[in-house]
Amino acid sequence: MINVLEYLDYAAVKFPGKMAYSDGARSLTFAEVDRLSRAVGTHLARAGHGRMPVVILMGRSSDTIAAFLGAVRAGCAYVPVDPEMAQNRIEGIFDDLKPLAVIYEEKTRALLDTLDFNGKAYDYVEMAQSEIDDEVLAGIRQHAIDTDLLYIVYTSGSTGQPKGVAACHRSVIDYIESLSGVLGFSQDTVFGNQTPLYVDACLKELYPTLKFGATAYLIPKELFMFPVRLIEYLNTHKINTVCWVVSALTMLSGTGALENNTLEHLHTVAFGSELFPQVQLALWRKALPKARFFNLYGPTECTGMSCWYEVERDFAPGEPVPIGQPFRNTRVMLLDGDSQVIKPGLEGEICIAGTSLTLGYYNDEEKTASVFTQNPLNKSYRELIYRTGDIGMLNDCGELVFCSRRDHQIKHMGHRIELGELESAAASLPGVIRAACVHDTEKNKLVLFISGTATAAQAMVYLKERLPRFMCPNAVIPLQEFPLTMNGKIDRVMLLKIYKERGAT
Repeated sequence: MINVLEYLDYAAVKFPGKMAYSDGARSLTFAEVDRLSRAVGTHLARAGHGRMPVVILMGRSSDTIAAFLGAVRAGCAYVPVDPEMAQNRIEGIFDDLKPLAVIYEEKTRALLDTLDFNGKAYDYVEMAQSEIDDEVLAGIRQHAIDTDLLYIVYTSGSTGQPKGVAACHRSVIDYIESLSGVLGFSQDTVFGNQTPLYVDACLKELYPTLKFGATAYLIPKELFMFPVRLIEYLNTHKINTVCWVVSALTMLSGTGALENNTLEHLHTVAFGSELFPQVQLALWRKALPKARFFNLYGPTECTGMSCWYEVERDFAPGEPVPIGQPFRNTRVMLLDGDSQVIKPGLEGEICIAGTSLTLGYYNDEEKTASVFTQNPLNKSYRELIYRTGDIGMLNDCGELVFCSRRDHQIKHMGHRIELGELESAAASLPGVIRAACVHDTEKNKLVLFISGTATAAQAMVYLKERLPRFMCPNAVIPLQEFPLTMNGKIDRVMLLKIYKERGAT
């Protein structure tokens, strides 16, 4: 397979009248997705936009996915930009990308007018009505290769400056084939998509839907504020598979919604982005005793997820859920500070090799070269690895375990501390749904944030009984809910800001 459009070609012939995507307001069959993508692709190709990035300035909808695929039909790479993103982030993306083509919709036209943009703007509705030229599209496909750029998604990482991760068809196809085999997707799969379309997490639903002729519902964002209504939505649409960030799952388990409401069809639950608190995972497994649960791990720079672990056992108190093993055709190495393989039981940086590696950062050769490096164990020929900056180890069962981010290891009171250990201990306190710790470097203080019913005083007493003095937080701050990054991870920069705004002492 060379091009992801082969998935759509198959589904459009095999399941033309079956619903592919639904966003609540509009549903598209596979035949409609195929037609819309061909119309948009023809329009772009006739305008001379082949082999260039095209910004899709649209909200989270079924038509946005059709626009993505339309850009691909034209031989372009799509760049998702959602109006819910912060204005400065959108401006940063346009500044870095300097796009020559933008597809917009009525509700984003005013936003486009505020941006520094000198290219051509196209109304999606008008493009969707374009006459299709299959001969032009066939000519584009004839010259396609699997390393052609497919998408650019922007992630800020820890710097706050947008970085465009560029992925090709080959790495996405490799990921989708591996993920689908592990999680057991089929034409009977009904996805409940939670993630934005401007992050790579949506790949788990977007392309398997085409590959198998499955169905994907884009769950309205506001439902995640109302647990019972969310469960009703899942049941009404017979959603049986979810691939959600941990914060979305703990929203249901932490509020007690799983205890009084039945998820009637859900049989596959995949999660990632952060450590799943044991107490919350146990609530999910109790509510769905016959379901399969998967912990997924992987950086955007390696196309979606790189490792998987199926949860089939209970864990000791404080034991993290493993990330297990790499997907097929992916190699994971744990390297020490001298770039040598570590001994079993020791911690090392998680480094990844294989087809899953993306092409690097768009317009940033220096940053790309700093993390996509030559495999230090191979001196004979070019073999790239991606240095994740994550620390991992093999446990006694030989399973890969994520320990922490390298930048989450700090020095406090003369001791090296991994903030994840403190967070894991806090999350084991009954009444704590989530926990996150930040380090105020100016005052050298550990600040713990918790959500749930537990009080700051209860958390402090609990931790003093279980942790050495140098690991105990200097302050505990309860929150109703945690601020999240666009990837659904806890926003630690914002947590530190909250602490300082409340009058750090």
